Amino acid sequence: MKSLRLKILLLGLSLVCFWGCNKTDDGSYTTPITLYEKVGGSWSLKSLKMVDEFAKANEIKPDEQNLESFFNYQDFKLLLNVDQTMNPTSYKVEGNVPPLFEPSGYWELSSPFQPTTANAVRIKLYSDASKSKLTEELRLTSIPGSTSDMQVQLVRSSEGTAYLSYIFNLTATN
Repeated sequence: MKSLRLKILLLGLSLVCFWGCNKTDDGSYTTPITLYEKVGGSWSLKSLKMVDEFAKANEIKPDEQNLESFFNYQDFKLLLNVDQTMNPTSYKVEGNVPPLFEPSGYWELSSPFQPTTANAVRIKLYSDASKSKLTEELRLTSIPGSTSDMQVQLVRSSEGTAYLSYIFNLTATN
């Protein structure tokens, strides 16, 4: 009689243990959030600074100049368009401003995700839809997240040495 009770108890415990092995389904697969979701959209200029990289490296003052109040840059807007699946399409600069890079074309990021290295993500600008003719690269130095601000740097260089850079501080307008 004792062995029958022990067998029934062991059988019951083993059923409870196996019952707990069911896999819980907490929903369907969700695609990860990419930088395209954060960077794509309409951006207006908060500030624009020109930095003389040679003067800065040699500690010559002044080494920077604020440009947002010159040449109508307060009207500067950058549109980074994406499609319904958050893939990059075209870009356009709006405002009556002197162009620092091609005012329209196509774009993509050097990486759709935040890198784990110290390398900055680049916004690659192209003149053609097939993205074979690179016209410029912008460094994405501050990515929007908890704030709706983004910082982009355009670097001019000669033979691999930077001599001038433009730092765009942008805020989302959409």
